[in-house]
Amino acid sequence: MIARVNSCAVCGIDAMVVEVEVDISFGLPVFNMVGLAEIAVRESKERVRTAINNSGYTFPMDRVVINLAPADVKKEGTGLDLPVALGILAASGLIPKETPLAWLISGELSLDGRVKPVKGALPYALAARDAGFRGIIVPSENADEAAMVSDIEVIAVSHLAQVVDFFSGFLQIAPHQVDPKQFARPSDVSRLKDFADVRGQAHVKRALEIAAAGFHHVLMTGPPGSGKSMLAKRLAGILPLPVFEESMEIARIYSVMGLVGKNFEMFGARPFRSPHHTISDAGMVGGGSRPTPGEISLAHHGVLFLDELPEFKKNVLEVLRQPLEDGQVSIARAGVKATYPCVFMLVAAMNPCPCGNFGNPLQECTCAKPMIQRYRSKISGPLLDRIDIQIEVPQVSYDDLANNTPGESSADIRIRVDAARKIQIGRFENQGVLCNARMGSGLVNETCVLEKDAQSVLHQAMDRLGFSARTFNSILKVARTIADLACEKKISRRHVLEAIQYKSYGRSDASAF
Repeated sequence: MIARVNSCAVCGIDAMVVEVEVDISFGLPVFNMVGLAEIAVRESKERVRTAINNSGYTFPMDRVVINLAPADVKKEGTGLDLPVALGILAASGLIPKETPLAWLISGELSLDGRVKPVKGALPYALAARDAGFRGIIVPSENADEAAMVSDIEVIAVSHLAQVVDFFSGFLQIAPHQVDPKQFARPSDVSRLKDFADVRGQAHVKRALEIAAAGFHHVLMTGPPGSGKSMLAKRLAGILPLPVFEESMEIARIYSVMGLVGKNFEMFGARPFRSPHHTISDAGMVGGGSRPTPGEISLAHHGVLFLDELPEFKKNVLEVLRQPLEDGQVSIARAGVKATYPCVFMLVAAMNPCPCGNFGNPLQECTCAKPMIQRYRSKISGPLLDRIDIQIEVPQVSYDDLANNTPGESSADIRIRVDAARKIQIGRFENQGVLCNARMGSGLVNETCVLEKDAQSVLHQAMDRLGFSARTFNSILKVARTIADLACEKKISRRHVLEAIQYKSYGRSDASAF
């Protein structure tokens, strides 16, 4: 007898429907599984056999063949355990063969028949909805995650026997109900580090406010102890809350990695990732023999903070160039290709030289000129060209440190950032972007209208400083964000001047601007 059960497998951050075909025929007792099953899937044969027997059912002592269709795509993970077991029981006549076809089923089986959680429940639920299934059957631990998807029924189960009784009509299980919008609730801002703790550095706070409003990349350069890391770690407190669509995209990535958990904390704020400088290029952009998302994808719609930027391997930094432009990265391996989104805000910090005191009037630099050149050459020109805001973070003075008056709070800054972001969302409605930093050339020409005196200033800057075409667009985007923070429709001379300063760090020929 042949039975069919529908399940899922992850491909990138999406899920594809896998049809589990089970055939039981007379012959020597054999349990074969075909259809490019990976090791974890092939090992499920023993888990399934033992779980069926320990749940009070009898595993057929005949020839059992399992086919996982489509047969030319690799299947990974343990989520196929439950559908394989149900397919065998359906082919044995224990449950009606037609009943499971309306459902997409996923779950790992323990040896006693308990159903354990799986990775990727959210993409599975999206696939079930898009494919027109009545609903999805998942482990109880994954029910909240799957219920974020509306228009389908989510059945939470904890044991194989429970699913068998449900399909046999002996047990009624109410669909799991949850309000998806609760996952996009505002985060508890009080738990985030506050900008009010930062003494001095008013111009750096201003630069980070602009960066947060337009989602621009930032590079902070300054001596050790000047507050670069402290400022970067407080950036999360002024970023606008993700809209529900952004939260769902973030959730899909974390679901595939099995990092959602039960508290859904990542839905209250944007991700903030800070990998160590020993990370590999595969760890940064994703990869491995079985492709998985890297740090840039885990920072999707959030912040990727690279502290001590020149300490990262050069090849690790260079692989960031294409994702910074495209907002996605494709990983190709033998027989497998996965595409992961990575629209992130790069925030980097570095010292001006190996000792950290180059240009510091209070400390003498002990580095030879060739040492400084080698240190800075680790950051290539093309990568720097992609960073919209480059700012110097000087040593904090005693007067600023001794001043106990709290600075402007993150909550106050966030009000201005939210207002500027709302302007951008309204401007780019139905354009596929949500912030100024993601504008293409066409949108830049359409929205970045300069007043006459602003055009003259930018013309002079391009001629004198030799800016590239990418830098030209970058200046326009930052100037557009500065104007949005000021609630002005046109870009004036002062907006352009401020934007030029953020691209002129370290250039002596920029003093005229």
